[in-house]
Amino acid sequence: MGKSTYYKRLEMDLFAKAAERETAASAPLAERLRPETLDDFVGQEHLTGEGKLLRQALASGKLPSLIFWGPPGTGKTTLARLLARGSGAFFVGMSAVSAGVKDVREVVAEALERRKLHGQGTVLFLDEIHRFNRGQQDALLPHVEKGTLTLLGATTENPSFEVNAALLSRTRVVTLLPLEEEELVALLRRALTSEKGLRGKVEASDAAVLAMARAAGGDARRALTTLEVAASGGGPIDEARVAEAVQQRTLLYDRAGEEHYNVVSAFIKSLRGSDPDAALYWMARMLEAGEEPRFVVRRMVIFASEDIGNADPQALQVAVAALQALELVGLPEGTLPMTQAATYLALAPKSNAVISAYGRAREAVLEKGALGVPLHLRNAPTPLMKKMGYGGGYQYPHDFEGNWVAEEYLPEALAGASFYRPGPEGKEKELAERLEAIRRARASAKKAKP
Repeated sequence: MGKSTYYKRLEMDLFAKAAERETAASAPLAERLRPETLDDFVGQEHLTGEGKLLRQALASGKLPSLIFWGPPGTGKTTLARLLARGSGAFFVGMSAVSAGVKDVREVVAEALERRKLHGQGTVLFLDEIHRFNRGQQDALLPHVEKGTLTLLGATTENPSFEVNAALLSRTRVVTLLPLEEEELVALLRRALTSEKGLRGKVEASDAAVLAMARAAGGDARRALTTLEVAASGGGPIDEARVAEAVQQRTLLYDRAGEEHYNVVSAFIKSLRGSDPDAALYWMARMLEAGEEPRFVVRRMVIFASEDIGNADPQALQVAVAALQALELVGLPEGTLPMTQAATYLALAPKSNAVISAYGRAREAVLEKGALGVPLHLRNAPTPLMKKMGYGGGYQYPHDFEGNWVAEEYLPEALAGASFYRPGPEGKEKELAERLEAIRRARASAKKAKP
């Protein structure tokens, strides 16, 4: 890139900044209140407090490449801007949704020119960095490694899954947390009293401020947007005005992202931990956020076998019945059989014997391969097959007392193997006693054979 292109971009940046100043008064409340120093930043004390990582980075003047990981509205973009400004670097922001390798190359070329002409470093803020594919992320590597630019990435998704290992090794992941209720209250009060905010334009009761903070779910932008909407109606803001502004809040739950798996995991672990109250909370979280109810019930059907199994065989019937009932009546009535199933599964005796048994059987299959079926267990539909010994010597259990006979049904290489091991809870305790008696009888019969 030549100087003319560089200066053209610089001129565009100056015009953009002038335009920003002209439109600041009409910008959304959250944008107008964006802090200008780290001291004005609300929340994330574990990163911005005295002696903490970001505070130390600014004090040292050496800003490392970072990836900000956290839910929406926790300050990822704001922190990136503050760090760039505090380090004296030139800030370039782009979104991975619309940018590509070509854009990265242009930024790199400008960064080299900027350093050469002015000795100024460049901070590239890449929002939604998880949207870059592996090849696009690889394009950043050499420039981050050489220090041509400092990368500040932002993502709502777990970087361990979405950012490749090579880029992770050249950056440091910092985790941002949802804002606490008292932090959101402080932010809202600042908005009500700030000249850039709503000072002299509107008043809000303490109860209304608290209601807005609680409705925001840890999201500062959502809290300020709710305040702005509530203020647009004129007059004092009370709880009723807040409820109208919030309407039906969107719960933090990304059906395709990490939070989806976090909530589902919490639901299953609550069932496994025999806590019906927690299970119902997480189930309601999913349903109220728009999760497909069949997905939730299918997870319960799996759970009924995986974590209860034969300790209470009826659990599977309850889960399947809930699925059938949901298909029949739909929502909202379908939440009733779902709730019935969730509470039953949570309080049922627990056993993982089923999944463990399959794991052992699978391991034997993978280790031993496709062992031949013993001749006495083979079907013999033709005279030739009978002549070859198929089905020969097979003993029909119903011809014997108790409908059981001492027979070996496994291949010889696995004779005596034990895959299913019932637990001591519920119905499985009875099954364990019966299985042990059968195994003892089979072992005795085997010894008695000449």
